[in-house]
Amino acid sequence: MNYKGKIKFVNKDKSEFFATLRKRVDGYFKENNIPKYADNTMVTKSVVLIIAYITPFILLLLFQPTFWLSMLLWFVMGLSIAGIGMSIMHDAIHGAFSAKKSVNTYMSYTLNLLGGSIFNWRLQHNVLHHTYTNVVDMDEDIQDKLVLRFNPHGQVKWFHQLQWVYAFFFYGILTLYWVLLKDFVQFAKFTKTGVNTNSTSENVIIFTKIVLLKVIYFFVLFGVPVMFLNIPFSEVLAGFLLMHFVAGIILTVVFQLAHTVEGTSHPRPNASGNIENDWAIHQINTTVNFSRKSKWISWYVGGLNFQVEHHLFPQICHVHYPDIAPIVKQTAEEFGITYMENETFGQAVKSHIATLQRFGKLPDINEAIV
Repeated sequence: MNYKGKIKFVNKDKSEFFATLRKRVDGYFKENNIPKYADNTMVTKSVVLIIAYITPFILLLLFQPTFWLSMLLWFVMGLSIAGIGMSIMHDAIHGAFSAKKSVNTYMSYTLNLLGGSIFNWRLQHNVLHHTYTNVVDMDEDIQDKLVLRFNPHGQVKWFHQLQWVYAFFFYGILTLYWVLLKDFVQFAKFTKTGVNTNSTSENVIIFTKIVLLKVIYFFVLFGVPVMFLNIPFSEVLAGFLLMHFVAGIILTVVFQLAHTVEGTSHPRPNASGNIENDWAIHQINTTVNFSRKSKWISWYVGGLNFQVEHHLFPQICHVHYPDIAPIVKQTAEEFGITYMENETFGQAVKSHIATLQRFGKLPDINEAIV
């Protein structure tokens, strides 16, 4: 689908929900005299996560431990890079880390530690996902991928019946695909469909940067240990794959628990290209929170368990979501809008699996495949 001018949200009920909510949330920050950006807790967490990613790699290079100990260090790197992606990069790329644009830009480059491109991520996530959440053909996060069906509108294949079993393996290879191919595939797609609005000369520079950053990434993680320190290539490869599998499965599962769970809607635009709903209400209808009361989960996943608040206020740092969540929930209830959440991580995963099973079922013999 060509991106430009295709879909619009039409506030058919003239709802004052979001105006009311925004006034109340703004009032919370004003009354408490606190900024909407990162606080000392967020800064400390950022330092901890970056150190937790870099330190194991330095230990691998300096001490060249036994195979299994080195695998443990690669495992820690996987946990850390997932945390960096969810907590630091995610906020920064939304402009929520700092009031200073330059700080957000620098912190968003932590995505390069994962081997990804902030250019493509900004288009996929900020532009498409956040604007057209759960809208098929626009939100890449819920589009069918290879053997996975994430929405009720795509064609059902026989193997989708088992996707709730094999999906988690494919989640684990997501970041590996990202660093190897995804950025190039997305760059070409976004340019063709008009999501990427840069000129040809600008795109040449952007593409060159993507290539150079990946060359540097692979040189540091493979070239340095293998070429300069004689660490066996097979050992580095095994650790690299483990790191990406750990990061991939964590990142994908956490993101899926917000939108590919029971209760969320997947609206399609009408013949005029309109979705007849208020944009903010659409966000609540397509998003579910989980584990709001778990401080540890909130710390590690960067507030992605407060996805309702994040989708409504992406430019507010996630450390504030636990405080504004009661405001969002109360306001939604006042306007008769269902505020969805799974109380525990286990319930959220169970709901995700149930949704995969539902989307994977073959249609009834009398039901048309759409």
